[in-house]
Amino acid sequence: MANRKNHETVVPGSGNVFSDLGLHDADEKRTKVRLAVAIKQIVKSQRISQSAAAKVLGVNQPKISALINYRLDGFSVERLLHFLIALDRDVEIVIRKKPRSRRTARIVVSEGRMESAG
Repeated sequence: MANRKNHETVVPGSGNVFSDLGLHDADEKRTKVRLAVAIKQIVKSQRISQSAAAKVLGVNQPKISALINYRLDGFSVERLLHFLIALDRDVEIVIRKKPRSRRTARIVVSEGRMESAG
């Protein structure tokens, strides 16, 4: 058998895997995942059960399980923001003009230093 070289093309990502996959509402999906990651980290750092988290957030335990496992179709960005507030976190939204160097505007979710309770 002759030696064959694989010629794979590597394409740099855009920074949004959902956009790279051509999914509808890619920015919203990325935002929801970032918010869910923050919520999951807070619940984990507070060492509370899914049932206890459900009581704090005003939902049932299966909703917390879905959230923790990033099944986010049933959650809006607004609802996830309210969950963060219920978990005693401040949420800041900053609106600014995009730089000329970037083609399109974007939504960015970043988190400050995560502080554990206790």
